Amino acid sequence: MKFGYLTGNHHGGIDPGDLAQELEERGYYSVWYPEHTHIPTSRQSPYPNGGQLPGTYFHMMDPFVSMGVAAARTSSIKLGTGICLILQHDLIDLARTVASTDVLSDGRVVLGIGVGWNSEELADHRPDMPFRQRYGAMRERVAAMRSIWGNDPVPALDGRWDSHSESWIYPKPANGSVPIALGNAGPLGIGHAAEYADEWCPIDVGVMNVTGKPDVVGGIERFRRLAAEAGRDDADDIPITLYIWGRPRLDRLESYAEAGVSQFVLTPVNFDLPSADETLQYLDELTPTLEAFNN
Repeated sequence: MKFGYLTGNHHGGIDPGDLAQELEERGYYSVWYPEHTHIPTSRQSPYPNGGQLPGTYFHMMDPFVSMGVAAARTSSIKLGTGICLILQHDLIDLARTVASTDVLSDGRVVLGIGVGWNSEELADHRPDMPFRQRYGAMRERVAAMRSIWGNDPVPALDGRWDSHSESWIYPKPANGSVPIALGNAGPLGIGHAAEYADEWCPIDVGVMNVTGKPDVVGGIERFRRLAAEAGRDDADDIPITLYIWGRPRLDRLESYAEAGVSQFVLTPVNFDLPSADETLQYLDELTPTLEAFNN
């Protein structure tokens, strides 16, 4: 079983390079950096997990800068965004940033993406885009980025939400493309992941079955079925990375592994601005969980 770790990546916490090096030495397969460019003070959108928005969300550093730091300090650990708010960037800039990070890390980038839950955050970036239409815009943007990274020497786009003229756009990713992992797990989002994601990376507490109730195993079965209905020949083999919210329970991890999860991403001890020492102590506490699966 592969294990990853999601960092809050806030300024004043553990350095992203220190964390990546520590995780690589401990045998982790991946490290994931989240994204919120800003939190508007209006706070119209409620925090999906309920209650007050934790402090880390207000102080997140840029994931791609942090991944660059991590790449320079490591040699094998995968570097993921968990997740990149793909619509809150200029298309060409984002495609080049991702490809540059991938090239400089020798092909270790996984682009975890989502559309976000904070409507006013998206509105500051894209006032032209109704929040309810963000999923369709995501589908278009994923296709556009894959086109930019692909073999066409002068890709062009004339889309509804993005467009660019025939252009030379470099660099290209180290391995020809960058795996795109889609994190959405709601009724609409899971359909998008099943249709065109290279990997599915939902949060365990957000995965629902056909009745709309939290159910990771049922959600996985639904995901595989939707992928098959979308005509994907690899429906049964699409990698599933599962974020484990809160402290992991071994019995639940075992049931998720049996259902086909290929990687667990463990989440921080808290999102209330944990210090570097708190993070390292929590990694020590997680060691038995990794050992239970890998020994």
